[in-house]
Amino acid sequence: MSIYDPATYDFSTAVPPMLGRVRTAMLDALDERLAPLDLKTADYIVLAILANGGSATASTVCSFLAHDPGAMTRKIDVLESRGLVRRVRSDQDRRAIKLELTSEGKKLYPKALAIGVGVANDFLRGFSKAEVKTLESMLKRIHENSEVPATVEGKSP
Repeated sequence: MSIYDPATYDFSTAVPPMLGRVRTAMLDALDERLAPLDLKTADYIVLAILANGGSATASTVCSFLAHDPGAMTRKIDVLESRGLVRRVRSDQDRRAIKLELTSEGKKLYPKALAIGVGVANDFLRGFSKAEVKTLESMLKRIHENSEVPATVEGKSP
């Protein structure tokens, strides 16, 4: 079953462009509010990934952020030069380099998290907790659909 029809598709209200506009607005607000911490949204996301997962490789963080590897290397270089993250050789595989928060990164992250949560709460103002849970569930389903092979006319390829 198709949800949209090209003949009646409304770019101003359809889910895909609306998701893009909301994402852009949220990232802009987050960038603005993180500025006093001298962080950008991408910096915050790197810190959040490391704070919530312990350590990760640059490629893991890169895929989460949808950054190209060169930009991610530069981002990590800057965070490392600021003393917020460090590169650590993996005990299991000497070729692998893991990223970890430093003590400075661990001190800064809760401040950045509070800002991130504040932005999220501002954007969800007027929603009930139940509505947010429903929205989270729907967005999760959309994301899961992105991982399923596309179908043509309801038939699998």
